[in-house]
Amino acid sequence: MKKWLSKASLLGIAVILVFAFSGCTAKPNASSSGGKEILKLNSGAEPTSLDPPMGYDQVSWDPLNNLMEGLTRLGKDNQPQPAIAQKWDVSADGKTYTFHIRKNAKWDNGDDLTAGDFVYAWKQMLDPKKAAPAAFLAYLIAGGEAYNTGKGSANDVQVKAIDSKTLQVTLTSAQSYFISMVSNPAFFPVDQKVAEKNSKWYANASTFVGNGPFKLASWKHDSNMVFKKSSTYWDKNTVKLDEVDWAMVSDPNTEYQMYKTGQLDMAGVPADLSSQFFKQGKVHVAQQAGTYFFSMNVNMKPFNNINIRRAFAMAVDNKQITDYVVKQKNVPAYGFVSPGFKDPSGQDFRAHSGNLYNYDPAQAKKLLAQGMKEEGWQTLPPVTLTYNTSDNNKSIAEAIQAMYQKNLGINIKLANMEWNVYQSQQKAGKFQFSRGSFLADYGDPINFLENFQTGMPINSMEWSNSEYDSLIKQAKNEKDDTKRFALMYKAEKLLFQQMPLFTTYFYNQTFLLNSKVHGLVFHPAAYIDLKWASKTN
Repeated sequence: MKKWLSKASLLGIAVILVFAFSGCTAKPNASSSGGKEILKLNSGAEPTSLDPPMGYDQVSWDPLNNLMEGLTRLGKDNQPQPAIAQKWDVSADGKTYTFHIRKNAKWDNGDDLTAGDFVYAWKQMLDPKKAAPAAFLAYLIAGGEAYNTGKGSANDVQVKAIDSKTLQVTLTSAQSYFISMVSNPAFFPVDQKVAEKNSKWYANASTFVGNGPFKLASWKHDSNMVFKKSSTYWDKNTVKLDEVDWAMVSDPNTEYQMYKTGQLDMAGVPADLSSQFFKQGKVHVAQQAGTYFFSMNVNMKPFNNINIRRAFAMAVDNKQITDYVVKQKNVPAYGFVSPGFKDPSGQDFRAHSGNLYNYDPAQAKKLLAQGMKEEGWQTLPPVTLTYNTSDNNKSIAEAIQAMYQKNLGINIKLANMEWNVYQSQQKAGKFQFSRGSFLADYGDPINFLENFQTGMPINSMEWSNSEYDSLIKQAKNEKDDTKRFALMYKAEKLLFQQMPLFTTYFYNQTFLLNSKVHGLVFHPAAYIDLKWASKTN
């Protein structure tokens, strides 16, 4: 996901940390428990899409991860475990995987779940006509990139059904993270029989067909969703919740009030109350692999100049933003890969790579003057910082605006727009200077760094560097992890030498939680898991 957070985005998402605070507000779905275990959550916004490879953000992934399931599922320890695949075999060269699908794997309409459903779904994801934002994740499959980029056919994609319950996949190279990757919602199967009869099967509760712990019982668009425990899920005896009610409330203050009155079981932490709540021990903190950052479009003035890009980065005090604006105990970021990934020597990637730049307002002012001299500018071209609508994003943008006035003596304009419009405009490279966010799709640093190859969806800075592209390609085809990490370290360093972006902080997940709720799992790869959750009455 790659998670473009509205969120999200937190993100995107948004972040926004646990929820994506963008979209329309609505009244929550009201229901009485009647003795049943009913969990009440807020998604923050309407899902972008519940078609697995199209809903490439947290507001889609959170529901998808509970309505559907892939070959593997991240466990409580965030490690991949058998799910729809009961087991798998790996060839001696590490490139071919043979997955054995459970005999009792079913769709919630009663259809048998087959290996062919995975073949169909993955080739749909890679179909260039579909233009799925998650398609690049499947480039690890031999023939996947060629098909998606119009240089090959669907028949060249090396995924096939040996029989109805045996799936074989051949990769371009042996990569240890593949088993974790296929737990991502983009790799979920699709009921081929259903999809071929109705191409919009995913758009409404009456037509949606899943295979996960919960079934989509109702969906009032831009208002709420209701999940019911699935009676066809292979591991249904593990699922304790009878129902999950999802509100779609974008305003964090409304969300908090709903939490206080018992209309929600979980809420984000209001910034103005965070110090108090942290001191009182009321705040839950979960790990999250992701980064909040700002993109500078290198094809638009003044960000065509590298020294001006560096000046804009070094004039922002990330610690001031985390301590006095966000107030969620986030770690200031001066690199892109977040903490939590160990290299073969056992050292954390972030610790090894260190800070790749630093807050230095004096140096920033010198770099700005140097860049303007190089361009022959007496005054800086107008700059507008665009962000997706949320209180969190607005506060951060205003803090940065003030820092540029103080540290660089320049005035920038601010602009905001709702998430769905924002993300489409940003992906199209329409913004000069914009907020970005990334949440990991799977547990490996390459997932962070592959974003900035030429033409990638999240590369809204329109940056292209052949050396960087080559380093990422080599890393994705290198079986030796020591050599692979060396390539990734070099790539991240190059990214910050060129500075088409600058980072602000690494995400975490902070939230308030009803004491009656237990067993929620927040995966660092950015989606919530309700399979093991319970709620006492």
